[in-house]
Amino acid sequence: MRDLKYLSALSVPLSVIIGLYFKGFWLFLTPIYIFVLIPILELILKEENSNFSNEEVSSRAINPLFDWLLYLNLPIVYGLLVWALLEVSSYGFESYEFVGLVLSVGIVLGGNGINVAHELGHRQASKERFIGKALLLPSLYMHFYIEHNFGHHLHAATKEDPATARFKQTVYSFWLTSTIRQYFSAWKIQKRLLSNYNLSFFSFRNDMLWYSILQAIYLIVVFFVFGKTALLFAVIAAFVGFLLLETVNYIEHYGLLRKKKESGRYERVKEIHSWNSNHVIGRILLYELTRHSDHHFRSSKKYQVLECHENSPQLPYGYPTSMVLALFPPLWFAIMNKRVPREMISI
Repeated sequence: MRDLKYLSALSVPLSVIIGLYFKGFWLFLTPIYIFVLIPILELILKEENSNFSNEEVSSRAINPLFDWLLYLNLPIVYGLLVWALLEVSSYGFESYEFVGLVLSVGIVLGGNGINVAHELGHRQASKERFIGKALLLPSLYMHFYIEHNFGHHLHAATKEDPATARFKQTVYSFWLTSTIRQYFSAWKIQKRLLSNYNLSFFSFRNDMLWYSILQAIYLIVVFFVFGKTALLFAVIAAFVGFLLLETVNYIEHYGLLRKKKESGRYERVKEIHSWNSNHVIGRILLYELTRHSDHHFRSSKKYQVLECHENSPQLPYGYPTSMVLALFPPLWFAIMNKRVPREMISI
C-alpha cells in the first residue's frame, strides 16, 4: 500500500477540480495548496533519506504499478484541460477567477504534465516516450524532450548548459536565458541529428518541425472550438507551466559547476553537481524529482528507485518551498550562496 503514496501527486489536479466546481476564490486553491500549505508541511515534517536494499530496488524497478501511476496523468491532464477550456468559453469568469484558473491549470501542466513527461522521456519504450511528448504539448514545450535528453544531460553543471543557473543569477533572469537558449539549442541538436543521417530539414524525422506543427494545430483547434478567450487562456497556462519547470531547473543546479580537465573536456557528472532534497511531500508530489543528484548520476534509473547520496549538496528545504524562496532573490541568495561549494564559484 505504501507504493500508492504517489497517487498523492493527483491531489494537485484534484485541487483544480474543486476550484472549477465551486469557482470564485476557490480557483486559487491550487497555488495556495502548492506554494503555501505544502511549504508549511515541509517545515514541519522530517526528511526521509533512507535508501532501498538491492533486493527492493530490483523488485521496484520492474513493478508496472509505478509506470501506470505515471500513465494515469495523461487522461487527467487532458481531461482537466478540456474542462477548463469549456468553462472559459461558456462561463463568464470574473478577471480574478480567470487568473486563479489559469495559474491552477498551469501548475498542473507543469507538475503533472512536464514533470511526468521528463520521467517518461528517459524511457526506452516508444509508447512511454509518446506519452511524455503528449504531456509536453499543452505547455508548448515539446522541444524540451530533445534539449533535455541530448543537451542538458550532456552539459549539466557547465556554462554551456542553458538549464544550469549561474551563481548569483536571479530566477527572473534565468527564465529568460533558459527558455530562449534551450529552444535554439534544441534546433541545433535536431540539425546535428539530421546531419548524422544525411537527412534534409523537411525529413519526416525532423522532430522539431513536427513539434512546431503539432503545437500550432493545438492552438488553432483551441481557437476554433473554444474561442479567442480560451486561446488566450491556453497560451497563458502554457507559460505558467513551462515557467514552473524553469523554476525547478533553476533550483536543481543553481551555482554548481563541473571542472574542466587538461584535455578540455569536463569531468563526468557526479552526485555533487545537482541539488538534492529529501523532504517527503515534495518527493511524492514530484515523483522523486527532488532526488535529482542520483537522476543525473544514473539517468536510466526509474523514479521509484532513485537514491540519496550523502555527498550530494542538500537543499535546506523541499522543492515547493525552494521555488517560493527563488521568487525573492535577496532571500534566496542569503540562504543558498553560502551553500554553494567555494571551489565551484571560482570555476
